[in-house]
Amino acid sequence: MIIGLTGGIGSGKSAAGNEFENLGITVIDADSIAKEASSQNSIAYIKIVEHFGNSILDDLKNIDRKKLRDIIFTDFSQKKILEGFLHPVIRENISSAVLASRSNYTIIMVPLIYETKSMNQYDRIIVIDCEEDIQLLRASNRDSSSQEDIQKILQSQATRQERLSIANEVIINNSSFEALREQVFQIHQTYMELTNE
Repeated sequence: MIIGLTGGIGSGKSAAGNEFENLGITVIDADSIAKEASSQNSIAYIKIVEHFGNSILDDLKNIDRKKLRDIIFTDFSQKKILEGFLHPVIRENISSAVLASRSNYTIIMVPLIYETKSMNQYDRIIVIDCEEDIQLLRASNRDSSSQEDIQKILQSQATRQERLSIANEVIINNSSFEALREQVFQIHQTYMELTNE
């Protein structure tokens, strides 16, 4: 059983993903795979640098994700071009990771399921939901980005209502870490029952 775990920036996807891992479940992080896909001298890296220019590189010649993010969240046509370089590699690497998984079910942590209309790639979808002001606060504290930058990213992502419309399960993450952990455990038990039938 393949589970999509999604939520907007700062909603708590990684925290939930870590909890599923603690329960012995394979969690594949699409963001980490995307970082690897654009690592120095990879095919995607070469295409990205050829298209966007050397100005997006840091001192060590790695892609500066913040500089790239500033470009693609200002100009959505550039976002589509970037996705064209990255998505085929990401899909291939995720498929390999799914095949290697040995847990009862496998979670793929993906920020943009609704936006990419990829709902049918998952058996079930968990949405991490939280109030927008909490997302802003968490994301700006974590990324040391301005709230204005985070707001731009939020505006480029699906609305809470859109995301909730594709959910089979919802984790509300407005309060404590304990509350998040408890909800993860309840969902885990449900999935274990489903996969042991």
